[in-house]
Amino acid sequence: MMTDHTILDRIQEIENTWITMSDGCRIASRIWLPKTADTKPVPAILEYIPYRKRDFMRSRDEPIHRYFAAHGYASIRVDIRGSGDSEGILHDEYSPQEHDDALEIIDWIARQPWCSGAIGMMGISWGGFNALQVAALNPPNLKAIITLCSTDDRYADDAHYMGGCLLNENMQWGSMLTLYSALPPDPDIVGERWRDMWQERLDHLEPFPAVWMRNPWRDAYWKHGSVCENYAAIRCPVYAIGGWADGYTNAIPRLMTHLSCPKKALIGPWAHVFPQDGIPGPAIGFLQEAVLWWNQWLKEEETGIMNEPAFRVWMQDSQPPQPQYAEWPGRWVTEDEWPSPRIAEQRWFLEPGHLSPIPEKPTELSFSSPQTTGVRSGEWCGFGADGEMPRDQRPDDGGSLVFDSDPLAERLEVLGAPVVELDLCVNQPVAMLAVRLGEVAPDGSVLRVTYGLLNLTHRESHETPKPLEPGGWYRVRLQLNDFAHAFPPGSRIRLAVSTSYWPIAWPPPVPVTLTVRTGMSHLTLPVRSPREEDDTLRSFHRPEAAPGSTHKKLRQLPMRRTIEIDLTTNEMVYTLRSDGGEFDGASLARIEEIDLDLGYTLFKRYRILENDPLSAQTELAQTAFMKRRDWSVRIECRTRLAATIETFQFSGELEAYEGDRLVKRHDWTLAIPRSLL
Repeated sequence: MMTDHTILDRIQEIENTWITMSDGCRIASRIWLPKTADTKPVPAILEYIPYRKRDFMRSRDEPIHRYFAAHGYASIRVDIRGSGDSEGILHDEYSPQEHDDALEIIDWIARQPWCSGAIGMMGISWGGFNALQVAALNPPNLKAIITLCSTDDRYADDAHYMGGCLLNENMQWGSMLTLYSALPPDPDIVGERWRDMWQERLDHLEPFPAVWMRNPWRDAYWKHGSVCENYAAIRCPVYAIGGWADGYTNAIPRLMTHLSCPKKALIGPWAHVFPQDGIPGPAIGFLQEAVLWWNQWLKEEETGIMNEPAFRVWMQDSQPPQPQYAEWPGRWVTEDEWPSPRIAEQRWFLEPGHLSPIPEKPTELSFSSPQTTGVRSGEWCGFGADGEMPRDQRPDDGGSLVFDSDPLAERLEVLGAPVVELDLCVNQPVAMLAVRLGEVAPDGSVLRVTYGLLNLTHRESHETPKPLEPGGWYRVRLQLNDFAHAFPPGSRIRLAVSTSYWPIAWPPPVPVTLTVRTGMSHLTLPVRSPREEDDTLRSFHRPEAAPGSTHKKLRQLPMRRTIEIDLTTNEMVYTLRSDGGEFDGASLARIEEIDLDLGYTLFKRYRILENDPLSAQTELAQTAFMKRRDWSVRIECRTRLAATIETFQFSGELEAYEGDRLVKRHDWTLAIPRSLL
């Protein structure tokens, strides 16, 4: 990545500025400005997240916000109420209070003497979520947004549930947010009040995994903040960006389908990262792309960005399955609109062991997957870390019902969301369906291309699930995740169906035997024909950024992922030991500019017996610390999840230390109804 060190000569930085809300709560912000902004007001760009502008995310923030300031924008990074150095309590994701504060913050920015009154909002993940959510509230000064790796539907496409199945990501992300919310503000910013503010946070702390597990169906809780409830509410221009290795990509085609405002979309091969850091590569000059967007909508300059095709994606070529990829081969392709009239449906019928272009005589095929099916699935959401991508699928396919096409005679490019329709019955009132689409290479290796999950009690509705009648036949439709992939000639298309998918999703309480009736059960692929315009696209610039703080890694622990199988009990144990890359930290690092050492470590373990879904267990242990001179704080958090037939059993402890003194301890033991899970 190119770094322009002259940028620092053109900007000024304000380490902390307080923005006072109407209820008196002070919100902490860090601001970067062009040096001329005091006499020549400029548009502003807001990023509004709970991830600590002062320390843990400092080295991530500075290359982005300094870059925008050097290109003629006021760039403002705000800690959400109750996080970082801001006062108050963080009660949940995307709360009404968070939205109300955002509206006041935007109004405050617009009234500053250095601001022209035109404001954009940008963010990845949480910041991408609330950019969409705030845009739907239509503050008058918000002129455009860029939303990265986010969702329009908090129930269907977030870290909590997928197809009505409980994701283990709910446990991981919720535990991380619990720890993060327990960290104190920085005394160098808030002064002696830091202990009182910290104590208030600790006293009100809740375990977030349990908060979300208490809302297992798509009710008013999840509809709040889901802009899919009313796409028409968003009127400002939207640039939606994501990656095929991310967990949130499905929202982008939906936004392109339903938004009526000016809109543009970009999907690369990337994980849950900014595209200038794009892994798998190729990375692109995202910050230059963002400046084109901001110049178009905040400075009202004609940059040409809206004259290009609206939907641009990376068409992924075939490659052998691996635990990580530095680059994913392929090419950029575009569609002028989405849904595209150029996409044609290609139907494949399920026959015993075979995908056929024509239906044959119906046959009933019954099976029950081992609970360990899914061990080759990789992470639900990739962050570009080692070992997180799906591996060769053959071991998982061995626990699944598998249907293969004949070898393809020619290259087949697919773009969009495949749909599977199955005639099926099960022997239990609660069951799940996991469906994977793969590419079988001539050597027999299987690359997972996309997949989908469905809690079969949600077959008609996520709002009002219904138990299944054992032995009753149902027609079930499952839409898999959107993707773009080119199947090479000689490869085969594989559809694999399983009744479990651990550790991505929590298993049903009782082993399930599922029967599929072939003949009219089928797979529909969205097939895209190449177009000449793909070869004439504007090339993206090489990645570049502004310099960041001096962030010295003092100790780096390796990322380790291991799978152990006890041959006497048939228990499988999946373990991850991480340095916490999701929080932009090493195991131990030092930020010279603010004289601070900080660190974060994560231990994650999943356990399950091959034939017993009630043996499923998830365990996480985290430690985070910050230290300078005579100030030292540490948070230790341990969380666990198990289940009976009737309830989920959540337990955990959190300890907060100042030096060696225990400041607060939480002990949680909660039983949460399974509610058709």
